Amino acid sequence: MTRQIRLRPWQKAALERFRSSGRPDFLAVATPGAGKTTFALTAALGEMATPGGPRRLIVVAPTAHLKVQWARAAASFGIHLEPTWAAADGALPADMHGIVTTYQQVATSARVLAGLATDAMVIFDEIHHAGDDRAWGDAIRTAFGPSRRRLSLSGTPFRSDTLAIPFITYALEEARPDFEYGYGAALADGRVVRPVYFPRTGGQMEWSAPDGAVVSATFDDALDQVRANQRLRTALSLEGDWLPTVLRSAHDRLTDIRRTHPDAGGLVIATDQDHAKGIADALAWRHSVRPVIATSDDPSASARIARFAASDEPWLVAVRMVSEGVDIPRLRVGVYATTTTTELFFRQAVGRFVRWTRGVPAQRSYLYIPDDARLRARAFQIAEVRRHSLRPPSEKEETPIDPAALDELPATNREAGDDQLSLFAVISAVATDTDTHGHDEMHGESGSDGALDGADDGPTDVEEDDPSLLVALPALATLHATSPGAGGDLVGPDGTVMTRREHKAKLREANAELARALVHRTGWPHAKVNAELNRLAGVRRITEATAEQLQRRLTHAERWYARV
Repeated sequence: MTRQIRLRPWQKAALERFRSSGRPDFLAVATPGAGKTTFALTAALGEMATPGGPRRLIVVAPTAHLKVQWARAAASFGIHLEPTWAAADGALPADMHGIVTTYQQVATSARVLAGLATDAMVIFDEIHHAGDDRAWGDAIRTAFGPSRRRLSLSGTPFRSDTLAIPFITYALEEARPDFEYGYGAALADGRVVRPVYFPRTGGQMEWSAPDGAVVSATFDDALDQVRANQRLRTALSLEGDWLPTVLRSAHDRLTDIRRTHPDAGGLVIATDQDHAKGIADALAWRHSVRPVIATSDDPSASARIARFAASDEPWLVAVRMVSEGVDIPRLRVGVYATTTTTELFFRQAVGRFVRWTRGVPAQRSYLYIPDDARLRARAFQIAEVRRHSLRPPSEKEETPIDPAALDELPATNREAGDDQLSLFAVISAVATDTDTHGHDEMHGESGSDGALDGADDGPTDVEEDDPSLLVALPALATLHATSPGAGGDLVGPDGTVMTRREHKAKLREANAELARALVHRTGWPHAKVNAELNRLAGVRRITEATAEQLQRRLTHAERWYARV
């Protein structure tokens, strides 16, 4: 039987526009949690299954952690991607449909990727990252200029600033999407994203500035950007009482939510690695919970995030590692404890808390923020969208936005990059009042923000539903001689479905173990044993071997071992 997927209305509309577009490039901007991955993989599958269409798929992701996440998502569509590909690996194995790489990796392997991309479709995940480094944009143009189709994704509108991103159309320096689905539309549709509330905590901060001045200020005091940055750093320091007070409020909120959503989790976004470790220690000491820590200097950070996502542990403390793209739907409470105040980063952080979870009623999320004017303005804009989207249609009049609330602090007297940190010292930081955008909505509202059960974001086999939202998922068995899609799902010893890459990793481990046993029994050197097994299995290089070839190699090794 033909497998089908039930798309959300926006995904179906975007898919139809993508298919009807005559251009090789397409930009889809959709709010975090709306299901960009499902839309993109459905589009890619249709392109690859079309006679004469692209023969492979290349996904470019912002981080190494997201490479594995994309490979897992693609496997559920019958698309097998290699997330550990390296330029030195040689040809792509015949039973893999493509690779997942990163923008940074593209910069070092552009010419090798150009060979793979000639007959490929490319998905750029969070394409605005291509503008992070001039070399990245140049490399992307070199690597993927020959590609058949290029689908760019972003969770938020973005500007070109000084670095225009390849394959993107701009209007007055603003990227012009071919399809856009914002947070307000997703809230209004229902069962797509959660409403996010922003408890803001004021404070009285005192610090010794690098110029020798002792400064005392609340978040209501007007300061230039240098002093405002120092005030925020003081509030977020673990040397004062402000941050521990906010952590206690957030932990109490999470504890309350877990009474009805038992595996609900919390995330603290820290400023740097030492800050993250200090926050974790504070949560352990004051609240008897040991958070998971994920920092960029830890090579196991991606695995830690994946384990946290699949667990019911209460808290994760991270530095930028989960600011974008990482899918942890159970996150319900956050603490914004970073000194980064840019609009793009703030919106990416909010996106970690909006993902809908099936079967959980009244799915409000909460992001605790300092009552800093810049963060207050960011939260105010999102809260206005939320209020408007959740009102009954008869009440959706336009609410004027207070211009003063959106003013940026003056960009004068910017601090040096290191801010002379050795001369900066926290004296005290005390939390005062707490306010929440939309406090009236938090008590006695209609429940239209999430009281209804909804659908998961991902491929869903269906029997009965709105037929206009059903899309057939074609098989890709005809694209490769070894039929990558054949044989059904591979199930690991823990009962979870393995990707093809994970299955091949298990086969490689078994081959390596048996090769060592043959070395011991025959007295041959490793190179000679491996060369003989490769010859018997018809394998040129292990990195190019299909799962079928690896299994054949293992069978030859077992027979050889039995003979000797």
